[in-house]
Amino acid sequence: MKIVQKVLAFVGLLSLSALFIYALQDAPTDENFEKKLINDYNVYALQVPDDLNFAGEPMPLKNPDILERMDRELLVNTYWQSNGLLMFKRAKKYFPIIEPILKKHGIPDDFKYLAVIESGLTNAVSPAGAKGFWQIMKVTGRENGLEVNDNVDERYHLEKATEVACKYLLRSKKKLGSWTLAAAAYNAGVAGISRKLRDQKVSDYYDLLLIEETGRYIFRIVALKEILSNPSKYGFNFRDKDLYNNVPTYKVAVDSAVTNFPKFAESFGINYKILKLHNPWLRESHLNNKSKKLYTIDIPEKGYYNVQ
Repeated sequence: MKIVQKVLAFVGLLSLSALFIYALQDAPTDENFEKKLINDYNVYALQVPDDLNFAGEPMPLKNPDILERMDRELLVNTYWQSNGLLMFKRAKKYFPIIEPILKKHGIPDDFKYLAVIESGLTNAVSPAGAKGFWQIMKVTGRENGLEVNDNVDERYHLEKATEVACKYLLRSKKKLGSWTLAAAAYNAGVAGISRKLRDQKVSDYYDLLLIEETGRYIFRIVALKEILSNPSKYGFNFRDKDLYNNVPTYKVAVDSAVTNFPKFAESFGINYKILKLHNPWLRESHLNNKSKKLYTIDIPEKGYYNVQ
């Protein structure tokens, strides 16, 4: 009996020691980060939080249909781990650019997650021809003051495109009455959402029967908001140095044509590729500028790129 007690005591001590060691290793510090990468994968059912909202407008999660749809998006986006980590990395780089513009226009901060689901925070191009972080169509861009042609396409200019998105969202909110419906209209159009509300005799997004893309739209935004706001809760482990950062730039004013951007870039100690990385709205290797328009071109500060 005493031998059994001693064995059990020894096993208990080993278990406590293992738990203690695991607890010490749990946080993703430099010392244990590589160890955590090995055999550290599990799949769990997720608990949908009770108080999810979009732009301060609560989701009716007591409705079983809404709960299931929210659960789906949390699961899909939590366990698409590679994409999730990329969103954390890019958000560190681009949210500081988007957030102050939203705030300036009185747009709720939650709308930065709309850009996440629209483009993955990349200069994406849709099959329909929408472009940039905010997936702006050519007509919409031009109607809102963007230059869009083969030489210059300001839909790829993050600051200017965010301004256009804000204008569209403010008009949508005024027309439809809620931020949730305004967000849905960014996907389906104000006229499309208005018609669905009228035809189905409802006044709320969550009561609408919609095509799959628009029907998932708000749920995807809220899922990304929840996950990106609570990384450890959803199993994402990273250090600040794992995230992407913006390279500081300064602006160079140009009010005439530029015949050769590779040569222009060289004069600032960079190459053409780096110039285009920081100015994706410049679509060709030259700038026509027959109207003598004033453009500002971003040039990275010295010391960030090793240029041959």
